[in-house]
Amino acid sequence: MCDQTFLANVFGSCDKCFKQRALRPVFKKSQQLSYCSTCAEIMATEALHENETLASLKSEAESLKGKLEEERAKLHDVELHQVAERVEALGQFVMKTRRTLKGHGNKVLCMDWCKDKRRIVSSSQDGKVIVWDSFTTNKEHAVTMPCTWVMACAYAPSGCAIACGGLDNKCSVYPLTFDKNENMAAKKKSVAMHTNYLSACSFTNSDMQILTASGDGTCALWDVESGQLLQSFHGHGADVLCLDLAPSETGNTFVSGGCDKKAMVWDMRSGQCVQAFETHESDINSVRYYPSGDAFASGSDDATCRLYDLRADREVAIYSKESIIFGASSVDFSLSGRLLFAGYNDYTINVWDVLKGSRVSILFGHENRVSTLRVSPDGTAFCSGSWDHTLRVRERVFSFPGCERREEG
Repeated sequence: MCDQTFLANVFGSCDKCFKQRALRPVFKKSQQLSYCSTCAEIMATEALHENETLASLKSEAESLKGKLEEERAKLHDVELHQVAERVEALGQFVMKTRRTLKGHGNKVLCMDWCKDKRRIVSSSQDGKVIVWDSFTTNKEHAVTMPCTWVMACAYAPSGCAIACGGLDNKCSVYPLTFDKNENMAAKKKSVAMHTNYLSACSFTNSDMQILTASGDGTCALWDVESGQLLQSFHGHGADVLCLDLAPSETGNTFVSGGCDKKAMVWDMRSGQCVQAFETHESDINSVRYYPSGDAFASGSDDATCRLYDLRADREVAIYSKESIIFGASSVDFSLSGRLLFAGYNDYTINVWDVLKGSRVSILFGHENRVSTLRVSPDGTAFCSGSWDHTLRVRERVFSFPGCERREEG
């Protein structure tokens, strides 16, 4: 299957009535067609039985959804924080900024760690993608993209390439070399093409495949070398904003979240959604697997973070406080999974005790919205990016009781 499957014209000839109209993708017996809105609605009613209407089918779907929630509720016999009552509470928790990375000329939108635990790639609204040495704060590589709002970037597992994209609707891969004077743009490879902006990207467990999420409401798996579309994932009802690959080396699943308030778990082999969760009240901005792969967390514009257990097939914890009224833009777990770091639109980072559901620390320092954060591969530090144009690398400080928790810039 080639990437032409994904390059449906936004405006063109309808495959049913052949008129020049705005088009939408329609799947008929696993075949993708381009229908206008009128023909798509007609096709949806063709399969209706006598006395059936779309309204009655929607009502039936809602009823079945309610029954499913009732069955889930029967298994809801205890809360996570109740089970964790006997677990020892976390002690004093203090983190300090060790490095501040300055160089972007506008909002930092995304970042990712290299597997070497030292290098960081970041992307920004200024149209630039920068590779940093987090030890020295030096910029090792810089790429100027053909568009602003570079909303996604990712490091390849080998550390020899980066991927990025945004409002150009593409995912581009750049190989990295030791020659810092080499023109990286000349070696650019356009791998993926969506029909709307690229919101997230992530290499699988090799440099040869990459997952992408887009504002066109889909996710896709691509072959990096050939640029071919290997699998597409349809199911979200609005923009897909984030995705995360299961941590297992043989993991064949990933989770995505979007503007339809849904978090969906996908099987990369079949292209099917295997689990779906819809408990948030607004857009899901970030999703991250628990280190064991048995659960995942999400952060939303509804000012909450939530934990979903895949084995129990339900939400098991909500991380929120009445005083938190701003949305959560990014989440990530500590290496052990005991802590959940969440960046918020009020310039702060809240650190949650995953088991007890309590907030153990608030990290200050950024001067604008925290847009992205990731824990380093070895768990010794984490980096956050902000609309204040900077990235901050923080480490935990083991201090004496009574030390101030608030970070001084």
